[in-house]
Amino acid sequence: MMHQSSGRWRLGLALSLVTVFLWGILPIALTVTLQVLDVYTVVWFRFLVAFTLLATYLGVTGKLPTLQQLGSASGKLIAITTIFLASNYVLFTQGLALTAPANAQVLIQLAPVLLGFGGLAIFKERYTLSQWLGVTVSTLGLALFFHSQLTNLITAPSKYLLGSGLVILSAAAWAIYALAQKQLLQSLSSSSIMLIIYGGCALLFTPFAKLKSLLTLDPLDLGMLIFCALNTLIAYGAFAESLEHWQASRVSAVLALTPIITLISVWLVSGIAPTLIPPEHLKSIGILGALLVVAGSGTIALGKSH
Repeated sequence: MMHQSSGRWRLGLALSLVTVFLWGILPIALTVTLQVLDVYTVVWFRFLVAFTLLATYLGVTGKLPTLQQLGSASGKLIAITTIFLASNYVLFTQGLALTAPANAQVLIQLAPVLLGFGGLAIFKERYTLSQWLGVTVSTLGLALFFHSQLTNLITAPSKYLLGSGLVILSAAAWAIYALAQKQLLQSLSSSSIMLIIYGGCALLFTPFAKLKSLLTLDPLDLGMLIFCALNTLIAYGAFAESLEHWQASRVSAVLALTPIITLISVWLVSGIAPTLIPPEHLKSIGILGALLVVAGSGTIALGKSH
């Protein structure tokens, strides 16, 4: 039996928008952090902090999953969600280190696209004609929005292309994780699922983390690293809960807005502190593309069901 959403679409939409905002600003903090730490230490720290804080909260509120609840869940699905989310983190973070925030957000958009089509194929969700029109408009908007980035990608050096390939692989891994997690909601709450995933991923990366490097961080770098960890806890918690209340295909449509938040954030941060992040120059065609993405995503997310 496949998971069915609760139907509380307004809550699902609100949670999806929280995720969009947090994921949109995350690449900036990661770019700064990766200048002083290696990929595995950053990923390990994010998962460990997220696990510790979530376990503390669930323990205080008496909501820790029981052994009976854990036993009722599919071990295969738990393994899939943990392994593929861990893969997504490493591949995306490594790819980001070899490319740039804007380019990474271009390519990672394959993830919500795959999630959307997975929701249609696996969970038998359906789009109306107007929603399919929204898909077309949103796709066209992304193509226009990232026209300059895609042009740069074609003429990029091999290091840049390698990073781009890693980001594409991370997108595929994330879509598999998200679809498996939605099905896990049949037997576990979203908070219990994320607790298991955070703990499992933290254990996976513990042997590769360089703990001594954390002691050399200055206040700015440490602050960015802590923000990345809190971002993991809140953004993925909101995303997991949104799948409980809304269709995966509609959540994925809202997630398409993430790169717009990234570009706006890069523009703001580069204006304030140009030494941290190089500026991204958005042309009029890119602005038109952004408007089309917003319009298309809104049509998909808010369109009436059959």
